[in-house]
Amino acid sequence: MDGDVSEKLAPEKPQTVDLKAEYESSGVREILDELDRELIGLAPVKQRIRETAALLLVDRARRDLGLAYEVPTLHMSFTGNPGTGKTTVALKMAGLLHRLGYVRKGHLVSVTRDDLVGQYIGHTAPKTKEVLKKAMGGVLFIDEAYYLYKPDNERDYGQEAIEILLQVMENNRDDLVVIMAGYADRMDRFFAANPGFRSRIAHHIEFPDYTDEELARISASMLENQGYAFDGGGRQAMEEYIRLRRDQPHFANARSIRNALDRARLRQANRLFSGDVPVDARMLSTITEADLRASRVFSGGLDIDGSRRGDTP
Repeated sequence: MDGDVSEKLAPEKPQTVDLKAEYESSGVREILDELDRELIGLAPVKQRIRETAALLLVDRARRDLGLAYEVPTLHMSFTGNPGTGKTTVALKMAGLLHRLGYVRKGHLVSVTRDDLVGQYIGHTAPKTKEVLKKAMGGVLFIDEAYYLYKPDNERDYGQEAIEILLQVMENNRDDLVVIMAGYADRMDRFFAANPGFRSRIAHHIEFPDYTDEELARISASMLENQGYAFDGGGRQAMEEYIRLRRDQPHFANARSIRNALDRARLRQANRLFSGDVPVDARMLSTITEADLRASRVFSGGLDIDGSRRGDTP
């Protein structure tokens, strides 16, 4: 009798799942909308993120309906040039995975080789394990991941970090997602030399360079977020700057544009400070042609840029 009662009281498994309703209630739409609002361009990247979200929603529906299910491999590789939004997309991916219940916390821990590899015997393992401990329940983003592997240096400790990462990626894939990022050609060589990583990474996403028109829109958006705007001459000068700067060494897409705007604001401040007239809100908030054309890019010189280790022409 008791057995019959317990069977009647046990909740029945659903017979169907409304995927669209799950999409709305999960908060995934909010994450994807943020991605569209905050990142200009990157259409193929956004499409891959949407496809990944759809895959995870279907996997969750299979679980809810009692179908064969196992935790999917969600480790990823992001390839592309600097300044193409890889870190920003990784942050959004962490939020998306958290909304869908694939990671507990949804935070992002961003590191490079220096955060993982020690300088002496016995130093690498605790450094790597401490980073992994901080990243558990979220996403670990390893920028310029190929620097972990230095086969020409027998005394390098990167291989120790690699072995620890591979073990954790396999054994803790239900509690940690690792995203490895860098230039496409160097990542290909890195994966060829370390097949263990390639076998554990199911999602490879390429980040294209921004077009000139997209970079112009990005520059205007960056200024707007800081309470500034171009005047007509400033907008035209920025468009010309983008065309010239792209052909110079160490061009880093949106990162180079941000650096250029920081220097333009510096010139604007000095221009206003050295003037003999009172300034109003419009003057304080306008970047002019003069603020940009003082850049050495317009005279054929190399602009000072915040290029990072490994950036190449």
